[in-house]
Amino acid sequence: MIRSFGLGALIAGGIALSAPAAMATEFINVLTGGTSGVYYPLGVALADIYGQNIPDSRAQVQSTKASVENLNLLQQGRGEIGFALGDSVKDAYEGNADVGFTKPLTKLRAIAAIYPNYIQIAASAASGAKTVADLKGKSVSVGAAKSGTEVNAHKILGALGMSYDDLGKVEFLPFAESVELMKNRQLDATLQSSGLGSAALKDLASTQDVTFVSVPAEVAEKLGAPYAAGVIPAGTYPGQDADVPTLTITNILVTSSDVSDELAYQMTKLLFEHLDQMKAAHAAAGAIDIANAVKNSPIPLHPGAVKYYKEKGLM
Repeated sequence: MIRSFGLGALIAGGIALSAPAAMATEFINVLTGGTSGVYYPLGVALADIYGQNIPDSRAQVQSTKASVENLNLLQQGRGEIGFALGDSVKDAYEGNADVGFTKPLTKLRAIAAIYPNYIQIAASAASGAKTVADLKGKSVSVGAAKSGTEVNAHKILGALGMSYDDLGKVEFLPFAESVELMKNRQLDATLQSSGLGSAALKDLASTQDVTFVSVPAEVAEKLGAPYAAGVIPAGTYPGQDADVPTLTITNILVTSSDVSDELAYQMTKLLFEHLDQMKAAHAAAGAIDIANAVKNSPIPLHPGAVKYYKEKGLM
C-alpha cells in the first residue's frame, strides 16, 4: 500500500509539474511611443486584438520614446513587436551610430509597412515662421532625444543646409511637453513626426493661433527613400485653412528574429483582420493597406509574416 501510494503521488506530482508547461502563456509586449502620439493608441488596440485572439497570450503596451528606443528594445529581446519610422529602421539595421545605433541591429525583422508619418511643424503665429528657413533664431522642440522625430529633424535641417546651431534654442521634448511649453509662450515651434490628426497638435491648435510650417519637396528629393513629398490637408487641425506641403515617412511594425514563426504569423494576420478596430483607435490607421505592406522594406520580413503574405497572394 505504501509503494502504491508513493507511485500515485509521483504520478500526480508529475502531472502537476507538467501542467504549467502545457498552459504556457505567450507574452506579447507592444512597444509604442509617448501617450500623446499616434503609436500609443494604435498599440493599445493592437495589444487588445492580440490578447483576445491569440490563445493563452497576455499582451501589454509599453510607452517609450518611440522609434530608436523600440528598435533597441527589440534587439535586446525586451519586446515582441514595435512601431518605428522607416528611416530609423534602416539606420538601425545598418548600424548608424549618429542616430543611436552603435552597431547593426541584425535581429530586426519587418511585420508590415503601415501608415505614413507626416512632418508637422507647428509655430506660434507670433513667431512669424512659415517655412523651415524661418525657424532660424527661434526656439524649437525637435522631439525626444534620439527619437525617430529627432532623427527626422536632424536630417531635414541638414538637407536645407541648416543645423541645430542655427536655431535660437533647441529643446528635446516629447509631443505633449512641447505643446505645454508653446501654450506657456516658452517655445516658438514644435516639430512632430506622426500620423495626421495628432492629439497633441489638435490640443495646441484649438487653444492658440498657430501656423503649420511648410517643408519644400526638394528635401524629399535630396534625402531619398523612405522620405517622400506629402501634404497636410486643409482642415486637419483647427484654424488650418490651407494645404501645407511637407514630407512623409513610412511607419513599419517591427519584430525580432527571436519571435517564433507562428507568433509572427498570428501578429501579421490579426493586424489585417482587425483593421476596423485599429481605425477606431486612431484615424491614421485608415491608411494601412495590405497592398503596401511588403513594399520597400529596409529590413527582411519575418518568415511568419512571409507565410501570411504568401497566403494572400502578395508574394
